[in-house]
Amino acid sequence: MTAAPLVSVLLPVFNAGPYLAAALESILRQDYSRLEIIAIDDGSADNSLEILERYRQADHRISIISRENRGLVATLNEGLAIAQGELVARMDADDVAYPWRLSRQVALFERRPELGFCGAGVDMLIRGRIAKGMPDPVFQFGRIPILAMFFTIFMHPTVVYNRKVIEGDFLRYDTTYRHAEDFDLFRRLAARYPAAMMPENLVVYRVHEASVTSRHIEEMRRTHLRIVAENLERVGLAETTRDLRDIGDAVDLDTVTRAADFIVALEERIRSLPSEERPSFEAGALNLFYFLYQLVVDERQPSLTHELLTRTAKWNAIRRREKYALRPGAWAPWLSLASLSASKQADAVAYFFKSAPAAAVLAPYQVS
Repeated sequence: MTAAPLVSVLLPVFNAGPYLAAALESILRQDYSRLEIIAIDDGSADNSLEILERYRQADHRISIISRENRGLVATLNEGLAIAQGELVARMDADDVAYPWRLSRQVALFERRPELGFCGAGVDMLIRGRIAKGMPDPVFQFGRIPILAMFFTIFMHPTVVYNRKVIEGDFLRYDTTYRHAEDFDLFRRLAARYPAAMMPENLVVYRVHEASVTSRHIEEMRRTHLRIVAENLERVGLAETTRDLRDIGDAVDLDTVTRAADFIVALEERIRSLPSEERPSFEAGALNLFYFLYQLVVDERQPSLTHELLTRTAKWNAIRRREKYALRPGAWAPWLSLASLSASKQADAVAYFFKSAPAAAVLAPYQVS
């Protein structure tokens, strides 16, 4: 009988004190027990190391590396270098894994040993309440290698890598793509190895202002656009991508106008692609538009958002509530801002009613 594969859980830790215990408990209480937890304390200044030591004393499966701060990419590569498992699972120190996460992912690789890596859905934890995440329908028809050119196909803390398939040199994060290192790695792996999106939610993803994504959103967006630009140039869908890259550095009328025209030209080129590839590229281009849309909306200049929507003819691609709020953006931006604020409040109320207290959701799994 073949032994169950060892799973190495790679857990970078940086000032995660308020959330770390819950993350550790959720991994230690997995219904799949053949695992090692590699916790790397990346120079935390809070009580993270103390928490890690307390849990290590209680469970020998935890190993700890503590050193000066080197950043997330260096930490991830360090963990990959020492991991012993055939499978390597990512986990963030502020998220929570459901007890069946690893067993379900291991079972997937046992059914499909050719897979290089997989991801899964997440439930969202915002302000102490958990809402069930909905599966993205794009994975039902979209080709993952194509989709991976346009966006980060999997939520990073849900990913498991199969080192029986991925050659060692390819499973490494690139330091030149800081804060979008997962996007870069996934696009490279997806171009070379089969991948799968699991149609179930296996992790509770915590959204908070101290997260890496929240703290480095501007750099992440610039790097994200750079990666998309590289991909489009490589496959011949754009001769030059300056118009796409520049909006990551500054959002103004000039960059918004040029980015909008870039989207229109990209969609025109996609329409000439073979029919078997076209739907995936169309889905990717639409995702790129939404990325730009959110980037511009966050600038709180409705006239710029109005320009983007008008030049791309994408008014029907946004929610009706946002459409009504942004229509007067060119001549009454104050009215649009007031409407968008009301819409945001309505979203918060809707989230409250479709969510449940985190303590109630996690209590059955003995996770605090």
